[in-house]
Amino acid sequence: MHALEFESVSKSFAEKNVIRDISFSVEEGEIFGLLGPNGAGKTTLIRLLLDILKPDSGEIRIFGGSLTSAAKDRIGYLPEERGLYRKTKLLDMLVYLAQLKNIPKKEAHTNAEALLKSLELYEYRGKRVEELSKGMQQKIQFLSSIIHDPELIILDEPFSGLDPVSTKSIKTKILEYRNAGRTVILSTHMMEQAQKLCDRILMINKGRRVLYGTVAEIRKEHGKDSLLVEFADKRVHGVIGEVPGIKRVSEHDGSVEIFPEEGVNSQTVLQELVKRAEILRFEHALPSLNDIFIETVESVSGE
Repeated sequence: MHALEFESVSKSFAEKNVIRDISFSVEEGEIFGLLGPNGAGKTTLIRLLLDILKPDSGEIRIFGGSLTSAAKDRIGYLPEERGLYRKTKLLDMLVYLAQLKNIPKKEAHTNAEALLKSLELYEYRGKRVEELSKGMQQKIQFLSSIIHDPELIILDEPFSGLDPVSTKSIKTKILEYRNAGRTVILSTHMMEQAQKLCDRILMINKGRRVLYGTVAEIRKEHGKDSLLVEFADKRVHGVIGEVPGIKRVSEHDGSVEIFPEEGVNSQTVLQELVKRAEILRFEHALPSLNDIFIETVESVSGE
């Protein structure tokens, strides 16, 4: 069963189309990336799936049906605009938020203590939110979205403002949830994190779907027929261009990206290279998700 389905969904404000006939699905037990530039419609899309906004047309299904009160209790949401009870102690606040999702108080207390320990925040359990650093507050905000052990977790910019160590700890928790069969929707501008974490992605721009599929498929689709090759002897770099079938070469941190001529297969070029030099490593060059993001946004903006 799909955790989430959008079928031909559109939404307008004052005759401005914000979401335009978008269809996609999120599978149970995957990390699904929701990507796009500022103003693309990501926040509106999230508000639609949470039933904060109603679509003008189309259908949205959560856990195979409409978003009932019971279904809402199965969802955790970390908004981009953070909001915590600043005067409340950490443990008390997490227990209270869990109870709002119909978790019994004793179970909520046990969950809260375990989560605080998992992010090394247990010693601060008696501190008020306002007494913590901004980084700690963001980690508490993340815990508040998962305190009731939701089946679907929606994270809007979860790494914003976090140091590398805190980012790693949040990434670990996200992967733990995915590995436990939970579903995660990750909205982020950090393409490197999306590339590492997400199984599949949806990228929207100007309210339209522009990329949709697995990260591997999208990178392969946008890749060029080129090779990244690392040679045992770096002195051969200067003569690689003389090998038949090579159009041009480009240096990349100790390796060389080789572009075959039109109609020449990269494997043919590789066979010629092996005859002439010792190769330590080679791979098909694939663009990063960040490069694809920039290229796609620029191409759509130029239309």
